Amino acid sequence: MPQGSRAGSVRHSSDPVPNDPVTNDPVLVATGICKAYGGVQALQGVDIALYPGEVHGLCGENGSGKSTLLKILSGQVARDSGTVLLQGDEVQFRNPGEALRAGVATVTQERTLVPQLTVAENVLLGPGKSRKAWGIDWRTTRHRAEEVLQRVGCPASVNSLVSDLPPGQAQLVEIARALTIDMKVLVLDEPTSSLSTHEVEALFTAVRGLREQGVAIVFISHRMPEVFEICDRVSILRDGHLVSSGPIADYTPDRVVEDMLGRELSAFQAASQTVDHAEPILEVRGLAVERRCADVSITLGRGEILGIAGLVGAGHSEVVETLFGMHPSYQGDIRIRGNTVRIKDPRRAMRQRLAFVPGDRKVNGLVLDMSVLENAVMASTSLMARLRLPKPPKAVRFVKQCVDQFGIVTESLATPVVRLSGGNQQKVLLSKWVGTDPEILVLDEPTRGVDVGAKAEIYRILLAQRDAGMSILISSSEVPELLTLCDRIVVMHRGRIAGTLSADQADEETVLRYAMGQAHAPGQAD
Repeated sequence: MPQGSRAGSVRHSSDPVPNDPVTNDPVLVATGICKAYGGVQALQGVDIALYPGEVHGLCGENGSGKSTLLKILSGQVARDSGTVLLQGDEVQFRNPGEALRAGVATVTQERTLVPQLTVAENVLLGPGKSRKAWGIDWRTTRHRAEEVLQRVGCPASVNSLVSDLPPGQAQLVEIARALTIDMKVLVLDEPTSSLSTHEVEALFTAVRGLREQGVAIVFISHRMPEVFEICDRVSILRDGHLVSSGPIADYTPDRVVEDMLGRELSAFQAASQTVDHAEPILEVRGLAVERRCADVSITLGRGEILGIAGLVGAGHSEVVETLFGMHPSYQGDIRIRGNTVRIKDPRRAMRQRLAFVPGDRKVNGLVLDMSVLENAVMASTSLMARLRLPKPPKAVRFVKQCVDQFGIVTESLATPVVRLSGGNQQKVLLSKWVGTDPEILVLDEPTRGVDVGAKAEIYRILLAQRDAGMSILISSSEVPELLTLCDRIVVMHRGRIAGTLSADQADEETVLRYAMGQAHAPGQAD
């Protein structure tokens, strides 16, 4: 049986045995599904069957067709050909509302909550609220919302505005809302991307409860340990085709990745290098941001990749944001090339030859409706005089070089970024900032929401930049990523540094232990 890495086993021994699909009829069957966008064939004859009381993992690289298949099942787009049967009856959903009324609920990475409404109002949005003759029964509504929130382990108050919630809690509210309908099928598209370890476990407890109730669940995640922990069956897409499908017990994580990529998986190892720390390029001493982090001291050497590890909310994202001027009221000292600087805004950071790749590319990184060309030159031209425009031939040459260097897959430079896969969007974001010719590249969650193949490409890009002499600071909650890339890892817990580990001291268990505050790592003093 293949092994996961979260708890060391594929399935908890207390989990119920999934229903045998041989003796149970599928609740949803999609056959021969085809969909093309212009000249691009997104899906070609894809079949999938979802059984009651089963969690079905859907895996594939970005651009493999997963999202298109889900959009067809949930009524967001129409299929070109093929059939979808729901409990034996053919359905053609014209919109997500029709799918929801039929019992097919979808929770995606994109927030569909109303930020100006309370948690209770969002959970029971529309006809879900309890009513009396004179209007809405708010006491009963709030009580029902509390019950649903408890099912997914969400600690948010039903009276809180959604706009005030941290990302992880907002994601749980989104999932809780899906639980309020009489579901036959629940589609979870990257539901754990912004959740802490504790919140993931609460979500999985809710998913197991739904499985026991006979709900068919589709689960999409780029995190292999999660797929092997929660799924009973898996289907793998590549280039719009279904390449394999079967019980999860028939797979190993390596086989899933190999099917996704279409080739054998060669271990990607980024050998750490010995860095001369006698010449630091960035020194941070006693950095503090109110209610976010305190007394943070780090040193980044020239040509080094330094990682900052921590659980969600540990303060590592706030540290790198502060270095780029996003928290101007910080306390402490920042020295660049030996000179003390005060970074109050991103423009000042850029003048110090810093570049920052934010954790949420769709909100803070890219303008999705603008083209690849416009996004790629946006940062490098931002410090130009207002009346001076970039010369088009020069800009085009630069972006063509980025497309070749970073392996960006796009129809043309004029293609809107929104039409690119997540991995290619992330590579456009990287090219945008590498194009400013920085000495220090700072990244927050650099591979969030991208597939295995795109991750390897991004790692290659970062290592090439390091080898060219760039100093890189990476904040990430994915420990394997930091172990792969970094020469040293700073571990944070509750806004403070628990310790600093060299490459030969660090392993996943050790880093997680310090991140959870269970011990102090060696090397606390920089």
